[in-house]
Amino acid sequence: MSDALTSAQTRKLKAIAQRLDASIKIGKNGLTDGFLKEVDDALKRDELVKVRFVEFKEEKKELAPKIAEQTQSHLVTRVGHVAVYYREKPDPAKRNIKE
Repeated sequence: MSDALTSAQTRKLKAIAQRLDASIKIGKNGLTDGFLKEVDDALKRDELVKVRFVEFKEEKKELAPKIAEQTQSHLVTRVGHVAVYYREKPDPAKRNIKE
């Protein structure tokens, strides 16, 4: 993603993410096209998505930024076996998360 999140934006997104459940899980198949499409669809719908590393726990430090890159989203935070991604909707009227 081109524009980095400000520290205020990151704090706000982390606070919102605390109340979310991890809706997507990385299983034994890893970063498949189907998995990336699922993340992409969730970002289109919700803007903020939590991903749980069920498998590949040892590789999460390397995989988390790759998921952000491949879904053109921001990696907001990675805590334990969970990563949080954010991608703003292009249309301001349709955004779920307001400034």
